[in-house]
Amino acid sequence: MANRLATEKSPYLLQHAHNPVDWYPWGREALDKAKREDKPILVSIGYSACHWCHVMERESFEDDEIARLMNEHFVSVKVDREERPDLDAIYMEAVQALTGQGGWPLNVFLTPDAEPFYGGTYFPPETGRGMPSWPQVLRSIAEAYRQRRDDVFQNAAALTEYMRQAQRLKQSHADLSPDLLRMAYDGVMEQADWNRGGFGAAPKFPQPLALEFVLRMYRRFGDEEARSFVELTAQKMGAGGLFDHLGGGFHRYTVDGAWVVPHFEKMLYDNALLARVYLQLFQLTHERWYRSTVEQTLDYLLRDMRSPEGGFYSAEDADSEGSEGKYYVWTPGEIEAALGPDEAEIVAWRMGVRPEGNFEGKSILTISMPIPEIAERRSITPENVEQILSEARQRLFQVRSSRVPPGKDTKILVSWNALAIRAFAEAGRILNRPEYLDAAKAAADFLLESLRIDGRLMRSFKDGPSRISAFLEDFAFLVEALLTLYETAFDSRYLADARELVDEMVRQFWDDEQGCFFDVSADADELVVRPRGFFDNPIPSGNAAATFALLRLEALTGDQSYGRRALAAFRVARDFMARAPLGFSSLLSALDFYFSPQVQIAIVGTVGSEDTGRLAQAVFDRYLPNKVVAVGEPEAGPLLAGRQRLDDRPTAYVCEHFTCKLPVTDVEALVLQLEDPHGLR
Repeated sequence: MANRLATEKSPYLLQHAHNPVDWYPWGREALDKAKREDKPILVSIGYSACHWCHVMERESFEDDEIARLMNEHFVSVKVDREERPDLDAIYMEAVQALTGQGGWPLNVFLTPDAEPFYGGTYFPPETGRGMPSWPQVLRSIAEAYRQRRDDVFQNAAALTEYMRQAQRLKQSHADLSPDLLRMAYDGVMEQADWNRGGFGAAPKFPQPLALEFVLRMYRRFGDEEARSFVELTAQKMGAGGLFDHLGGGFHRYTVDGAWVVPHFEKMLYDNALLARVYLQLFQLTHERWYRSTVEQTLDYLLRDMRSPEGGFYSAEDADSEGSEGKYYVWTPGEIEAALGPDEAEIVAWRMGVRPEGNFEGKSILTISMPIPEIAERRSITPENVEQILSEARQRLFQVRSSRVPPGKDTKILVSWNALAIRAFAEAGRILNRPEYLDAAKAAADFLLESLRIDGRLMRSFKDGPSRISAFLEDFAFLVEALLTLYETAFDSRYLADARELVDEMVRQFWDDEQGCFFDVSADADELVVRPRGFFDNPIPSGNAAATFALLRLEALTGDQSYGRRALAAFRVARDFMARAPLGFSSLLSALDFYFSPQVQIAIVGTVGSEDTGRLAQAVFDRYLPNKVVAVGEPEAGPLLAGRQRLDDRPTAYVCEHFTCKLPVTDVEALVLQLEDPHGLR
C-alpha cells in the first residue's frame, strides 16, 4: 500500500512511496500532526543516486517491525536534498555540530517546532562495528522525549540558537586586496597531491572549482607550477576509473587515492563543471585529448541525460540490479566474447583488464598502457592501435548497453541545468560545435518558459514544474548561464533576461543589513534558521555565483550598482577565504575577476557572417578568464552601443574598464591586442 509520498514528483521520494513507513513530505501537514499528537519529527534526507540511502531503505525502511516503531513514536518526513537544499543545509549543520561529521542519508530528530536535538547519518538494522542499530536509536529517542522532555527541548533550543548565531555574519575590517589571492593560492597548493593529482588523500573528489581557481592563478602570477598541477590532475582523473571510458562522463568520486575505483553515481553538476575545466585546458594547450574529454562528457549528457523538453536530468545511480558498479565493470572473458582474442588483448593492455580485476574480481576500465608501447608489442603503428581501440570501444559500449542500466533521477533542477547550459554554450563556441550551442539555448529557453510560473522562478521540473520556489543558487547559476549565452550565442535577449532575474534575485534574497545574500527568499516557508553561506559544496555557493554574476553584469553594462553589492559580499566572506581557501574557490575566482583588469571585447558586425565569426573565434580560442564579450549590432547591448564599423567591415574593440584600444578589423591585429600582457591577465 502506498504512503503519502506517492503523490510527489521527486524520484527519490517516489522510491519510498511503498515503504511501510508512514512517510510525509515536508510541509504543514506533518508539522501540524507533530504538534497535535506531541510527537518528535524524524526527518530523513537523501537523494536518488545515494548508495547508502538505498542500503538503509532496504535494511530498515522496508522492514515492517522497524516501520512500526517509526510510525508509533514519530512523525516521519522524507526530504529530497536536491529539491530542498535549504532543509539539507540547516539540518546538516545541526548534525555536524552534534557529531562532528555529516553525510547522507541524513537522519535528524526535531521537536514539533522543527528544532533539531539529535541526528546522524547511516544506521544499520542491527548493532555492530561500534554503531548503534536503528531500532536502538528509535527507542532511545522516543524514551528521551517521554522521560527527559525538558532536556530535549533545552538542547534543541540551544542548538537552534547556535545555528542562528552562525548566520549573523559581519563584514571584515581586514584589508581586501590582491594579496589575499596569493595567500589563498598558497593555501590551496599546500593540499595539492603532486603524485596523483587532486587534493588530499582518499576518498578523492575532483574539485573542479579549485582547479579552475588554480588555473586563474597561473594566469595571474605566471606560475607554471599552477598549470602543471591542473594538467596533472586532469590527466590522472581522465585516465582513471573516475571517467567512463566507454560512455563518457565522470563519476562522483573515487574511494581510493589513485582515481581508480569510483563511487559509480554520475551527477549532472560534476560533468558540467569538469567539462569546463577540460575546456579551459584545451584553450591553453589546444591538445586534442582535452578536447576529446570535453566532447565525450557533453555527448554523454546529450545522449543519456537530456529530457524531451530540452532540459537535463539530475543523476544516474551507482547501483544496477542491486549491485554497485555492475553496469560498468568487465571480466577478460566478457571482453573476449565481445571482440575476439586479438582485439581483446589490446583492450586489456590499454584498459588494465586483468584476470584478478581491480574491483571485486572484475575490472574497472582505466588507461593503463601507452599506445606506443602497445604498438611496439604488436609491431603495428600507433595509428593502427588507435583505430582498433576506437572500434573496440564502440562494440563494448553496444554490449554494455544491453545490460540493465542504473536508475536515473529524471527531475530537472534549475541550478544544475544552468551549470550544464554554461558548459554547452562555451564548448559550442570554443570547439565550433553548433549542436552544443543549440542544446544550451534549448535548455535555457525551456527553463525560462516552463519554470517561471506567474513571474516566479521555480526550483525543478518533473511532469510539470514543482511547487518549490527557486533558491539563490537557481537564480545565480541561471544568470551566469544566460550571460554566457549572451556572449556565445550573440543573442541580446539573454542579457535582458539575466538583468530581469538579477533584479528579482536582489529583491528576494539580498540582506542590506549584512551585505550578502540569503539562500532562501524572504517570502519562503518559515524555517528555524534562514540559511546563507559562501562555502562550495560541491557546486559553487549561491553567494559566490551571485557575486560573480554581479561583476560580469557590471563589466557588460557599466552599471556600478552591481559591483557595489559584490564588494559588500567579498567583505563579508574575506576572512573565510583567507582561512579555508579550498572551500571558497568559486568566490576566490570571482575575487580574481574583481581585482583584474576586466577586459571588455565588443565585436560590431552581423551575427552569422563569416568575418564576424572569425573575429569572435579569435577571442574564444584563448584562455582569457577575466573577459566579457558582446557580438552584434550596436543596439545589442551596452558594450556595443555607439560602436561603429571601420570600412563597413566587422570591427573589434578591446577595452579595459570601458577605455578602448584602437578598433581593428582583421584577426591578426585582434590577436596582438588579446595577447597584450598589460591588459589581459
